[in-house]
Amino acid sequence: MRKQFRPFSISLLFIIVSSQMNLAQTISFSNIEKLPQPQADHRIAYGNDPLQFGDLRLPKSKGKHPIIIVIHGGCWFAQYDLQHLNSFCEALTRLGAATWSLEYRRIGNDGGGFPGTFQDVAQGVDFLRTLAKKYPLDLKCVIVIGHSAGGQLALWLAARKNLPQNSVLYMAHPLPLNGVISLAGITDLRKYRPDCDDAVTKLPGGVPEQFAVRYQRTSPIELLPLKIPVRLIYGAKDKIVPLELGKEFAAAAKKKGDEVTLTVLEDVGHFELISPQAKDWSTIREIVFSFLRIPTHH
Repeated sequence: MRKQFRPFSISLLFIIVSSQMNLAQTISFSNIEKLPQPQADHRIAYGNDPLQFGDLRLPKSKGKHPIIIVIHGGCWFAQYDLQHLNSFCEALTRLGAATWSLEYRRIGNDGGGFPGTFQDVAQGVDFLRTLAKKYPLDLKCVIVIGHSAGGQLALWLAARKNLPQNSVLYMAHPLPLNGVISLAGITDLRKYRPDCDDAVTKLPGGVPEQFAVRYQRTSPIELLPLKIPVRLIYGAKDKIVPLELGKEFAAAAKKKGDEVTLTVLEDVGHFELISPQAKDWSTIREIVFSFLRIPTHH
């Protein structure tokens, strides 16, 4: 018999921070920073560098839990860490899944950028095999969800099994994933140039003409097919990551035979996608449910 999960706590029905917000306006990063910041159950190192750690949250229910790996965004820059996703991760955990929110070396950190950023998130994902020896985690039901630059990394994590063995990013036997959810994800590193202080060039270390192979090994659209279900979610009013990137990725993935769904949320910008208080949170919740087969009566 499938175990039942606790319903949403009223504490998750967060009050909108700004009284000036309405359905036609978008949420800013400062609004996300003002959300409650519930701490994780466990902060655990997956490597030796101080930035190689993750926050593990566990549901209150008994038995092995499905796992959601969470990858934060912030243009891959050092000044943006995982803390702004605390409320988001807490809300996901309340759905009945364990969450493993990864920190990683970023642009501006020693070892950040290429290849360290990618090696870190890969190592953090594979570390779940170690965590499962101590915590009640179901390694047969694992998905990854990422936002913005984290959406790029989430898609890359789903694609890294396609890397050649001679790549510096190659790791044998990556942990299998059951699905990937990209929230306003940067799907094409060659085409994305409008924002983030040129982070998309700093991440690989230069422009495509200089480092063509690095782009081939890190840009999700160049690593298709993913061969797992893909869910892309974008806000129609997103001014940071253009919807066109999602459309092009969805078309390319379908052409390669992938199961991919693109969801466009009207009157939504970039940061509503990681706010459990936003009016479209239920859409993200239902997509998570569909992957993890958790009852939807919350």
